[in-house]
Amino acid sequence: MNLIDIIAKAKAEKAKSLDLSQQGLRILPPELFEIDTLEDLNLDRNKLVELPDELGKLVNLKSLSVSENDLMELPETIGNLTKLENLYLGYNSLSELPESVGNLVNLHTVNIAKNQLLDLPQSIGNWKKVVKLSLHDNMLSEIPATLGNMESVVKLYLDNNDLTSVPSALSQLSNLEIFMISGNHLATIPSEFSKLSKLRELVLDANQLDTLPESLAECESLKTISIIENPMEVGVPRVLLEKAGLSIDQ
Repeated sequence: MNLIDIIAKAKAEKAKSLDLSQQGLRILPPELFEIDTLEDLNLDRNKLVELPDELGKLVNLKSLSVSENDLMELPETIGNLTKLENLYLGYNSLSELPESVGNLVNLHTVNIAKNQLLDLPQSIGNWKKVVKLSLHDNMLSEIPATLGNMESVVKLYLDNNDLTSVPSALSQLSNLEIFMISGNHLATIPSEFSKLSKLRELVLDANQLDTLPESLAECESLKTISIIENPMEVGVPRVLLEKAGLSIDQ
């Protein structure tokens, strides 16, 4: 069965799920965007460079996966997919995201790792239901302070970017448990991170840290801090070395 037949069958059956992964697709036929019943669309491991504006017609999508393609941009119309809960865009060539992604207020899981993102739109602060956010292995030089509004985030992956600092507003992430930010250029960590009461694991390997803020001792759930491959010329504050139940890898 060829692609057009597969799509025609899915439309006739009012399909909710469609897997078009590993089909060698370079462009998507317009017929695909007539299947308005779709809730789950998998386009992984194709050769897509872009997604057409018609993507915005699939307003019932809850999960969209376009990992391991050659995507260079996303259409503004992605903001129409307001029911979207899972968005997987890892292993592409995206350098930016449209501001309209802020409309995707029902997202739970977002993976845009292994791209070429240079910055993030302020509007991602609207992702207040996101639990896991993967932005590792990009080219981000800064993080918008609005990311601190993402109150549901439990796991945040910012490792292997070009960050020289992180905004103190991230101290508002009251549900954050795992924070990976190794492989950047951080010289300091905001002392306000002491407010991260649920933080269990903080990975800071391969940065430019000379010391850590003493206030991290106030993170009552903190079990592990990793600072391997940092200068640490001032060293780890005694209050952290003596904190019961805290392991520091260095």
